[in-house]
Amino acid sequence: MAIKPVNMANYFGKIGNLYEGVVVAAKRARQIHDELKIELRSRLETLQQISAVTTEVEDDSDPVANPDQLKISLEFEKRPKPADLALDEVVRGTIVKRYKEVEPPVEEEKEKEPEE
Repeated sequence: MAIKPVNMANYFGKIGNLYEGVVVAAKRARQIHDELKIELRSRLETLQQISAVTTEVEDDSDPVANPDQLKISLEFEKRPKPADLALDEVVRGTIVKRYKEVEPPVEEEKEKEPEE
């Protein structure tokens, strides 16, 4: 598959800091990838359960490729890549950046020695 060029002028206009934008897009791409992986596994598992009930392979050394499995795999390969989807979401402004609130450490008062 060819590499998709990204118009960085649009990208810079939507984010304040380039490095924050890269981190946000990378985290969102990872989330999308995980969702796709779960969907693919669930579809393949249901297909395997159905095929296990209907047919049994006599010889494990000569596995036969399941055409339904290949069809599902090709469908997932044709989908847009998670990084492309994440960058599109950043450009459209559908992703909201949130910063983790860090509380300052509480300093305990040291016991003062009495002055003489």
